[in-house]
Amino acid sequence: MSCPFTIVDVFVDAGVGGNPLAVVFGGERLSTQAMQHIAREFNFSETTFVLPTTRQDADFQVRIFTPTKEVPFAGHPNLGTAFALLHRDNITVPGELCFDEMAGLVPVTFDAANGDDVELELRAPESLNIGLAVSVEDIAGVLSLSPDDIDVQTHPPCEASVGLPFLMCALTSEAALDRVNIDLEGLRVLEHAGVTADIHCYYRRADDSIEARMFAPLDGVPEDPATGSANGALAALLTQRASRDGAFEFDIRQGFVMGRPSRLRVRTERANGQVSAVFVGGRCRAFANGTLSAGSLSTGR
Repeated sequence: MSCPFTIVDVFVDAGVGGNPLAVVFGGERLSTQAMQHIAREFNFSETTFVLPTTRQDADFQVRIFTPTKEVPFAGHPNLGTAFALLHRDNITVPGELCFDEMAGLVPVTFDAANGDDVELELRAPESLNIGLAVSVEDIAGVLSLSPDDIDVQTHPPCEASVGLPFLMCALTSEAALDRVNIDLEGLRVLEHAGVTADIHCYYRRADDSIEARMFAPLDGVPEDPATGSANGALAALLTQRASRDGAFEFDIRQGFVMGRPSRLRVRTERANGQVSAVFVGGRCRAFANGTLSAGSLSTGR
């Protein structure tokens, strides 16, 4: 048994950087244990597995794994998986693929392929859900910052999700964002209290562009270069707290501290005071193709 795979960089900025993703085809031949083993071997923030779906309203089932666990939804895995399928099937016209995932249906639209440069956009599978709030003192301690570095005027530190929860924390300066250093013991205390241990920090500039960093060390991801699910939830949270209904656009940069510059374009819609839709888009670039051999698919070590 062997399975082909593709490695894709997602949310590339001006043709460089982005968040790497491994897309494995033939997932129906693999057990859940084998999928987790393979994701740990790749050791990217996520690895996806493409399987047939039994749903009439979806094109494929997609399962998403971090190095340590399966997750119901994530941003860059959806765009990267769609991109890999376009290349595999030589699709060069605009269209849409719909994925069947644990969080629900995730449609991904794409423009006409231009070599390895394709613009894709997903629609988040769930409505905005705002969860637990965290004290300024607690989040500042976890981030190794001063309480004065935490911006509570925009919103308090709190959980937000459009398919996968993150702890959102606005900061008062870009310098504070650069200084973030996660205290693992403090993070475990938060997790023990029932708060998600995946933290999304950001600074919003005067021109409304956003610089962001996402940390999920307890999931095997010390820092993520570009996080579509987190930035979709962030955009939804900011839209919910805006003073009007209508359409909103967010230009978000991530990964620059890591040397993997990434750019995300997020759109939201709000009607009757509620966020009604969240779209996360960006560009992808092919990096490599290969085959997982029968030996590499073994879960025994």
